[in-house]
Parts: sequence; C-alpha cells; structure tokens
Amino acid sequence: MAAFIASYAGPTGQPRTVTIKAANLAEAKKLLRRRGIRAEELRPVSPGNTQDGNADGADTAGLKSIDLNRLFEKAPGVKEKAVFASKLAALVDAGVPIVRSLDLMATQQKLPMFKRALTKVSLDVNEGIALATALRQWPKVFDQLSIAMVEAGEAGEAGGVLDEALKRLAKLLEDNAKLQNQIKGALGYPIAVLVIAILVFLGMTIFLIPTFAGIFEDLGAELPAFTRLLVDLSALLRSSASLYAVGVILLAIWMLNRFYATHNGRRTIDRLMLKLPLFGELILMTATAQFCRIFSSLTRAGVPILMSMEISSETAGNAIISDAILASRGMVQEGVLLSNALIRQKVLPDMALNMLAIGEETGEMDKMLSKVADFYEDEVGAMVKALTSMLEPAMIVVVGGIVGSILLAMYLPMFTVFDQIQ
Repeated sequence: MAAFIASYAGPTGQPRTVTIKAANLAEAKKLLRRRGIRAEELRPVSPGNTQDGNADGADTAGLKSIDLNRLFEKAPGVKEKAVFASKLAALVDAGVPIVRSLDLMATQQKLPMFKRALTKVSLDVNEGIALATALRQWPKVFDQLSIAMVEAGEAGEAGGVLDEALKRLAKLLEDNAKLQNQIKGALGYPIAVLVIAILVFLGMTIFLIPTFAGIFEDLGAELPAFTRLLVDLSALLRSSASLYAVGVILLAIWMLNRFYATHNGRRTIDRLMLKLPLFGELILMTATAQFCRIFSSLTRAGVPILMSMEISSETAGNAIISDAILASRGMVQEGVLLSNALIRQKVLPDMALNMLAIGEETGEMDKMLSKVADFYEDEVGAMVKALTSMLEPAMIVVVGGIVGSILLAMYLPMFTVFDQIQ
C-alpha cells in the first residue's frame, strides 16, 4: 500500500493537501473522486513523510498514556450502532460528504468512546484512508459485521453504493436488537422476580423469625420441627459462617466465568445450554435466525461467502453453533455445497437447512435465507410470549410459597401455646 499526496482547492479557494493510501495511482484517483476531491496534483510520497503516518504515531503515543476514565467507558451497543448507521445512511444519501457526515454524527454522540472513535475516523477519512479501514482501527466500537458491510458498500462493483450498504446495516442491526430485546424480556421477568423472592426470604428469615422465636421461647412453647428448621437457618445466616458461604459462592462464580472464557469451557457450557428444556430450543432458534439474517445480508451486499460465514460465526452467540459454521466454512472452501456442509454438522434445524439447499438450487440463496430468518424470528417471538405466560404464574407460586412457608413456621407454635393455655 503506497502513500500519495494530493493538492486541491478548498471550498473557499484556499490550497489544501491530503495524504491518501492506495495500491497504485489509478486507485488513488478513484478514492479521491469518490470523496468529491478534484486533485490539481497527485504525487507519491515516502511513507515516513506522510501526514497519515504522523497522525497514527501521535495516536499510538496517546494510547500508551494511562487514562483511568477510559477503562470504564461503555462501548456502543447494537441499538446505538443501528441508529448511527441509519443516520449516516440518510446523510450520505442526501449528498452530504462523508467527512462532514461523520463530523455531524460525532457531535451528536453522548458515549465518549463512540464520540472519540467517530472523530478519529473522520480525520482518517479526510486524510484519504478508506472508511472501512478507518473503522477497523476501533474494534471495540465497530464489529466485523459493520466493517464488512461498509467495505462492500465502498466497493461499487461488489455491493453498490455506500448509503445502500449503510441502510442494510441499519436494518440488520435493528433486527438483531429486536431479537435480543425479546430474549431479554423473556429472561428478565423471571430473574427479577426470583431475586425479589430471595431478598424477601432472606429479610424475613434474618430479621423476622428471630423476633418470633424469642417470644415463643419466653412463653415456653415447644417449637415444631419446621419452625425449628427455619430458626436454625436464621441463626446460620446471622453467623460468620454465612460470610464464608458468600465468599465460596463468589469464588465459584469467578471460577465459572474464567472457565467460560476458555474455548473448551465455553463449548462445554454452551452445549449444556442447548440441552436445556425450552430455553435450549429458544437459543437454537435465535442463533439460527441471526445466522440466516446476517449471512443473507452480507452475501446480498457482495461480501464473499467465506468471509460472510466467518462473520456470521462470530455473531452466533453459541460456541457450538459458531464452531459448526466455521467447520462448514472449511468444507465450502474445499468445494462442498454450503447446505451439505452444514447438514454434516448436525446443529442447525432441518427446516433451515432444507430451505438453504433449495436456495442454492434456485440461485436465490440470500432471499431464501431471509425468509428463513423471518420465520425463526416469528417463532422466537411466539416462544417468548409462551414462556412469559408460563413463567408469570410459576413465579407467583414461588414467591407465595416462600412467604407462606415463613408465615406457617411462625404460626405453628401458636397452636402449641393455645393448647398449653387450655
């Protein structure tokens, strides 16, 4: 990749220069035309004297400095990136230059990391670096999916124009965000209720039961076995042993997270997740919908099939499914049909694989996968509603059972007291 310096007249006629990286002089001219720059002079320069190289060096030096505030910065989520892609597509479609569009998006960002990334990307693009290349310098902000879609949009012969690629990316990210919100909605309610139930149980056991136990002991009442069990549990929770138990639990959670961070650990846990009743099927359908949607969008945008499979595997959300897609990628590279390669993995649902095979036969694989994604997204939505309707009464029974058990344990000794009075 060589560096070229272009001299041109600015909006008010003042002379300006920009450094651009390209494989050759023809490509450099093409990149300049794409950015609306009419160069009066274009000449190669040595890499050591390029403005871009100096800028990168300054940025690297800045990264070496320790900034504690940046350690806790929040990276943009799927929703933020979808909004960014949608707005940027609208600006580019309206004819606003890409550098000006990036500057406008940077001023509107509230997340410091996202704002800083867009500012640097704008400077890089203004220096002649391709947008996809500039985005690739910020892996915490822009994932491989976004970079691939932008790269396909920049290559006119492969993916059309940039605004169309950004619109597809925005739609894809919005669909992913909607799917994730459905899953969070299904799991959020029971988890919240379960946490509340545990807090209620601990509060009543630690603070309420000892008070009633002291009253019954003063009256000389014999405590029933169930009441005695809860009183002993209350004493255990109020002792120092409970602190050791909390420490053991936290240590177990930390070790589990460390184990899940390894490849084998993630495969083991994700395999167990797929075997869970109801939730395993939900995870499989969600991963299938994401794979079909992302793979269809990438291939439609002109991204090569092998790269599309690699990017799709990263967004599967499950190590077993991700490894199956990567293994299929190797078979496709050797000449095996994609549908046959995935069938050999025995992971994705048969219906999705059959539809994929039909799409390969008819030459409309991207359209067929898009329909498969629509089907499984609807299935996920229906299952989420069914799970929510099933979990709501179950959670009510759990909370009621916990509170009722504690009340029963407190009222049982009263019958003994009444018998003694009689």
